Amino acid sequence: MPANLTFDALKAAVQAGEIDTVMVALVDMQGRLMGKRFHAAHFLENHEETHCCNYLLATDIEMNTVQGYRSTSWAAGYGDYVMKPDLSTLRRMPWAPGTAFCMVDLCDHHTHELVPHAPRSVLRRQIARAEAMGYTPMMATELEFFLFSPGYKELFDNGYQGLVPTARYNVDYALTGTSADEPVMRALRNGLYAAGIPVESSKGEAEAGQHEINAKYSDALDTADMHVLIKAATKDIAQAHGQSATFMAKYRHGKAGSSSHVHQSLFKDGRNAFHDTGSGRGMSEVMQHYLAGQLAHAQALTYFLAPYVNSYKRFVTGLFAPTKAIWSVDNRTAGFRVCGEDTRGIRVECRIGGADLNPYLACAALLAAGLDGIEQKLALEAEFSGDAYAAASVRQIPATLGEAAKALDASSMLRAAMGDQVIDHYLRAAEWELEEQNRVVTDWELARGFERA
Repeated sequence: MPANLTFDALKAAVQAGEIDTVMVALVDMQGRLMGKRFHAAHFLENHEETHCCNYLLATDIEMNTVQGYRSTSWAAGYGDYVMKPDLSTLRRMPWAPGTAFCMVDLCDHHTHELVPHAPRSVLRRQIARAEAMGYTPMMATELEFFLFSPGYKELFDNGYQGLVPTARYNVDYALTGTSADEPVMRALRNGLYAAGIPVESSKGEAEAGQHEINAKYSDALDTADMHVLIKAATKDIAQAHGQSATFMAKYRHGKAGSSSHVHQSLFKDGRNAFHDTGSGRGMSEVMQHYLAGQLAHAQALTYFLAPYVNSYKRFVTGLFAPTKAIWSVDNRTAGFRVCGEDTRGIRVECRIGGADLNPYLACAALLAAGLDGIEQKLALEAEFSGDAYAAASVRQIPATLGEAAKALDASSMLRAAMGDQVIDHYLRAAEWELEEQNRVVTDWELARGFERA
């Protein structure tokens, strides 16, 4: 679904005094919105391009200037990228009074070509590859998160100790149990819908204070754009209500994690190319090859679904996060679930990703693997049935970030699809995350060893 504001409509809204600010945003490596707020009058006159420091694609989650990237460094001087507004993404942001929003693509300052390792560029490349094969990639991401009663500043000042979710017990699908959070959730649904993001529903999830929100199936780039805006809106609106939200994959051991399942199909000539009434389960040959490709490369693409050390704490038996990269029909214990069996809505749901993923990178990696399956005409392995947690001798999801990074590094398919420069860039991000983990003394270590070591 395109955004809901044309450039001419923006002009009219500015002239009417309805909009005075335009936010322009890139998406960083962590899937966050970074950019500038323009006075609307200036944006109308100067909307072709603006600039930003290229360190925005070479920092960690805390905005440290990490060394070891080829694209930029202190030695290279941290120059500029061109931020080129994509005017098709113009939309109102109802939760930010008087504000419009526009996504940008990042381009090289000298050549004006897309920066290859920019998340939006990575996804654009795989979409172009699919389109050259005659397909339109269609996707949707489900987003789970936790709401907490204190705001972000209070939690930060308290060192994130004593976290108290807004609910005290499991509120999965509970209507009364989630009523207390409706001031936030209703504002979120309505705000997103008014921004041109077709929210379908929200619901309580399988843990105290946990929620899920879903937007309508759309083309892959639009889906990723909506995903990052949903996360930003959730944090802004929660904060405005004196609350906070986290999209960490696992905020506490013993609690369920937060996922971001990715639903996928390919359309051709306006129809779902995954559907074939004459085949088993209604799965066309195209769908079978696509799913076979994702299974074949599941371990290599896991980094793009689980990018942090914390991401792997979510893969726990019995808490609905998968541990096996196998496929099954309507089976929530499998890493890949076929949904909509024997219907026009048949699709692949990848259940590996956490809510902390970058949607552009996740969708690009899944698409690259699926397209490789089609190109290579890979045969789909036999469907798994039963409890995947209990299955032995089947394909495992990497258990740690280190395992996932090693598989990514060795993937000739992803290197060919995305380019060595892109893979090496994100491998450096994984290395840094591990380096940071290895130097930090944790509360667990202190409690375990202070007296007894």
